[in-house]
Amino acid sequence: MNPRPTTAIDAIADAYTQQLAELDPIGATYMGISGHDHQMPDLSPDGHAAIAELERTTLMQLSACTPADSTDEVTLAAMRDRLGLGLETYEAGETLSDLNVIASPLQGMRDVLDLMPTATIDDWANIASRLRLMPESIRGYIASLREGARRGLVPAQLQVSEGIKQAAELADPKTSFFVTFAAGAQPDGAPASGGLANDLTVAAGRAAAAYGELVTFLTDELAALAPADDAVGRERYALHSRGFVGAEVDLDETYAWGLDELERMATEQQQIIEQLAGPGATMADAVRVLDADPTLTLTGTTALREWMQTTADAAIAALDGVHFDIPAELKTIECMIAPTETGGIYYTGPNEDFSRPGRMWWSVPPGVTTFSTWREKTTVYHEGVPGHHLQVAQAVLVRDQLNSWRRLVSWSSGHGEGWALYAERLMAEFGFMDNLGDRLGLVDGQRMRAARVVVDIGVHCRMPAPERWGGGIWNAEKAWELLKANVNLDEAFLRFELNRYLGWPGQAPSYKIGQRLWEQARADAQAKAGASFDLKAWHTKALNLGSVPLAILPDALA
Repeated sequence: MNPRPTTAIDAIADAYTQQLAELDPIGATYMGISGHDHQMPDLSPDGHAAIAELERTTLMQLSACTPADSTDEVTLAAMRDRLGLGLETYEAGETLSDLNVIASPLQGMRDVLDLMPTATIDDWANIASRLRLMPESIRGYIASLREGARRGLVPAQLQVSEGIKQAAELADPKTSFFVTFAAGAQPDGAPASGGLANDLTVAAGRAAAAYGELVTFLTDELAALAPADDAVGRERYALHSRGFVGAEVDLDETYAWGLDELERMATEQQQIIEQLAGPGATMADAVRVLDADPTLTLTGTTALREWMQTTADAAIAALDGVHFDIPAELKTIECMIAPTETGGIYYTGPNEDFSRPGRMWWSVPPGVTTFSTWREKTTVYHEGVPGHHLQVAQAVLVRDQLNSWRRLVSWSSGHGEGWALYAERLMAEFGFMDNLGDRLGLVDGQRMRAARVVVDIGVHCRMPAPERWGGGIWNAEKAWELLKANVNLDEAFLRFELNRYLGWPGQAPSYKIGQRLWEQARADAQAKAGASFDLKAWHTKALNLGSVPLAILPDALA
């Protein structure tokens, strides 16, 4: 494919990306944009206003442009959607109440350090600089939360109380991650010394102390203002849902579909259970059968990481040239045990020159030492190939076709997580999940995603709950009972999952909704093409688009 000439719209998109990286250095690190690893963002109301002004100015510039080709048409539609939504979110004040248990500035300021290079003295100097600037960002964050409270936008009590616990761990002067991370610095293979060692020690201590200021603010000010009700209400929820899904969905129809999908997944799962453990067997019976097989159990995080790597590498080798054409740059994925201990599993993309490869991370909770491969093979396909790694890294790669905004910035959970769930089912379609244990793990995960749709929309939009789940209006207690009955996870894991849904409205359902929309797009394309439909070619075209809002995906594919 010949390189595509840069257009006026590309130039605007590239300029936006560079200016956004300057305003959001943490985001720049995640996107793999170099030159900002020593900086921290302004998280105060002024910082949010600066990003909103960038969005506003960019939209005005785009309004004067005429698309030069079909790629420009997609870029224009996608930027209008995403930047326009960003402005709506800002004007609604939502950026001033950003606190939850998993993906808010509280976690982001710490988690970005996992992605920063640590090989050289310069790398650790960047880390020292970022730690040194962290107190200013935290004070800006406090100012935003305080302004949000003044406007009546306060996170729920549960999110505040859990945030206090997380911040307190990072504030401990002896055991804070910042302190232990800095103390373990080994640039060029030797312990840090001299001025660098002192800079790291002082900066880490100040970062921990700043988290102590956050604890004090959350405890002494915000907690008393936080509402007991976890629900954000339909109007706010609809805005969040559009952001995560990348399309407007009928919340009533989607809630009803979620209930039906949950029943369908339960029926499919029961069929597999009975094949494994006999007629009338329960999930617990099937788990006992599978966990009794020592070949399906891993002990220790070293064994887990090695199995992840082997499974991911094998998928790349098996799919390449058969179901996908996988470029050489994408054939490397690093499987990592995350320094955090929250229980999450996630993917981070490569940087632009692929010197930092795509990585799959597993954050193992304290005390967890055994792992069941039958539960997690589908997770490796979700995070690796053909899931996030193939999707995200392919977008980074096609720099001669797409501008930097399309490759690095544009993202909606419905598109990305929807593709990853679609990829799990795709592996079953391709014959990689025929083992009954692996199949059970796949369907068990998909059943959980269906439960998320019901719980998330149900609680936040105050939907009527079916009688079997308590009747009346959904709340956290009824959601907990539904999750316990439908999701096969340890209670601590499951409680964290529920807390996540309650504090991150619209995100969790975007996985299953996104999968639904991906499957609809494929079915529509297949119906239109008939016997000439080429699935491999369709996937290639879809991946080469980068992440686009699902509302415009069908037109972009056409």
